[in-house]
Amino acid sequence: MKRDIEILSVTYLRGPNMWSYLPAMETLIDIGELEDWPSDKVPGLPDRLEGWLPTLIEHRCSYDERGGFLKRLREGTWPGHIMEHVTLELQSLAGLPGGFGRARGVDVRGRYKVIVTLWEDTVTLRAMQLARELVLAAYDDRSFDLREAVDELRDIADSSCLGPSTAGIVKAAELRGIPAIRLNEGNLVQLGYGRNQRRIWTAETDRTSAIAEGISRDKQLTKTLLEACGVAVPPGRMVSGPDDAWAAAEDIGVPVVIKPYDGNHGRGVCLNLGTREQVLAAYPVAAAEGSGVIVEKYMTGNEHRLLVVGGRLAAAARGLPAWVTGDGQQTIRELIESQLNSDPLRGGTGWSDAPLNRVGIDSATRLDLASQGFEPDSVPGEGARALVQRNGNVCFDCTALVHPDTARQAVLAARVVGLDIAGVDLVANDIAQPLAEQGGAIVEVNAGPGLSTHLRPPGLPPKPVPEMIIEHLFGAADDGRIPVIGVAGTGGTRLAARLVAHLLQMSGQKVGLACQDGLFLGSRCIDHRDSANFTAGQRLLVNRAIEAAVIENGLDVLLDQGLAYDWCQVGVITRMNPDRRVPERYIDSVEQLYKVFRTQVDIVLEKHGTAVLNADDDQLVEMASLSKGHVVYFSANAATAVLASHATAGGRAVVRSESVIRLLKGELEIAQLRAGTLELPIEGDPRSADDGLLAAIAAAWVIGIPPERIQAGLETLEPIPAPQVAA
Repeated sequence: MKRDIEILSVTYLRGPNMWSYLPAMETLIDIGELEDWPSDKVPGLPDRLEGWLPTLIEHRCSYDERGGFLKRLREGTWPGHIMEHVTLELQSLAGLPGGFGRARGVDVRGRYKVIVTLWEDTVTLRAMQLARELVLAAYDDRSFDLREAVDELRDIADSSCLGPSTAGIVKAAELRGIPAIRLNEGNLVQLGYGRNQRRIWTAETDRTSAIAEGISRDKQLTKTLLEACGVAVPPGRMVSGPDDAWAAAEDIGVPVVIKPYDGNHGRGVCLNLGTREQVLAAYPVAAAEGSGVIVEKYMTGNEHRLLVVGGRLAAAARGLPAWVTGDGQQTIRELIESQLNSDPLRGGTGWSDAPLNRVGIDSATRLDLASQGFEPDSVPGEGARALVQRNGNVCFDCTALVHPDTARQAVLAARVVGLDIAGVDLVANDIAQPLAEQGGAIVEVNAGPGLSTHLRPPGLPPKPVPEMIIEHLFGAADDGRIPVIGVAGTGGTRLAARLVAHLLQMSGQKVGLACQDGLFLGSRCIDHRDSANFTAGQRLLVNRAIEAAVIENGLDVLLDQGLAYDWCQVGVITRMNPDRRVPERYIDSVEQLYKVFRTQVDIVLEKHGTAVLNADDDQLVEMASLSKGHVVYFSANAATAVLASHATAGGRAVVRSESVIRLLKGELEIAQLRAGTLELPIEGDPRSADDGLLAAIAAAWVIGIPPERIQAGLETLEPIPAPQVAA
């Protein structure tokens, strides 16, 4: 028997879709002859999978209980389902926990769609490929190097996913209902849509002044400004060369610190230098990391990092020097690995759960070791201690201990430099006492501080730093949204989108429109290509000028791309043709078509959102129950049965009777609109003109445009040309 799993196609659904509210990757696979070999028919298969991935016990699966998936394995399940869970678990082990998964068969024997949360294209695709290899190895009773696979995924995630600081802020935003769009392959992220958006880059925001950041990089200028405002700083100055560095050290008084004046992350910093030889040796180390060198007084005490957000102390952490203890056998290089880098607190950067970086041997370390009479390959005697890193070990939370006066000094330092978010580095023996009483001082003020220290403090819950940053950017109630009107259906969608945009524009709003006719900013078409797609929709949402967005979504968008927005204020479905099929995507029944189109209703905002649905379409009437917000019906037939019950419940409806369009709320008629002279294009089904017109009026009404303005908009609507048909 040939055991193989073939990956036939991969579809990246970058927004809400028929499977999930979150971006997902849909993979079509063919398991071939393995269709006849579920997991319970292959001796040892469940045990091998559980042995490699014991954390699969946390997968609840359809039993919704711990160990549910392992139970399914022993009862018998197929490779597609196994690949789903293995893909999710590999991503979790690589630092991307959680997520959504499904495996569904299609109407071809041996073929399945495997759907998992899409964290990032390269990571999730590689996780799926590795899951295939692992599952096949389990079937064939072959070895599989799990550590190598997870390390590979970690490397990909570290280089392609959002860093932990940015990811933490994005998560806090999403928990507040604020949407996020990644703007580049790095950590530049937009929070919110259109004119209400804000931008972050790690822990910098669009409120972070470029001038302030420049000041923070200039260590000497920072000290000068702080000292002028009464902030305690260590004495020191810029130096022009090694001899000048020693002259400065003599003037200041040893011991001293030598550091680059525009460096960061502690690179090139040499501490506690007491002799001319040490100073001369440290100068080139600092010079190599910046464009100038500073010599300043060495302050005794522990290193601290205080995080200031929006004029408030958000968190504080304390550091300790890193030492190794000799055993008479290992070199210092080996002791660093066995005693320091083996600590679970140290795991490097990126997606590791460890708050501290691994200890390496750089020029500053070599100088420190030399001052103690050691080299990296020295073998200290048993019990002998060697200091290998003086700074950079800040991870122990001390927020509750910070003296109020010290907190005020940190906030003042951030304000003097001009930073809305700042990492204030200070040296103090006791953070619970004022700096002045112990000779402590602020040594640096940094822009874009890393948040990992505060997100993963050892032995303590995370500090709510991302939440404070979101509150700083948006206030307590702002969700950063603009009105988004999504339009889907199998007819009349183009007309509905064009007309809604026109009515919004007539009401004085700056409107963006993405539809089959192109991409529009107000009345100006900036792209004449078909723009009813994900990319065009996102182009609108990242535009700072847009106050409202109208986005048409074809069936191909729902199936192959996902929606451009996470939630919408108004979700319109004009009609659902039950005969529509997409055989190449295995959409071959009305039930499957229903699952595709319901996406537009599923993402209507709760409380403030509205689904606008065709009362003449039984499938859409059934779909109304899925709306988390309100429902407004439209109909070209006042006798449609559902309208009566909807009116009894006080619901709103838009109904056409001959040349009059009635706006109804419960049993009351709110207004009548004249529509007899409109020139509307017919798109395929003759009903599409009515569908588009009534859907647009209903959407405009619920978005807050009063009836008289809707009437004025209808009367000023220029004829919309019929869509171009390719020859």
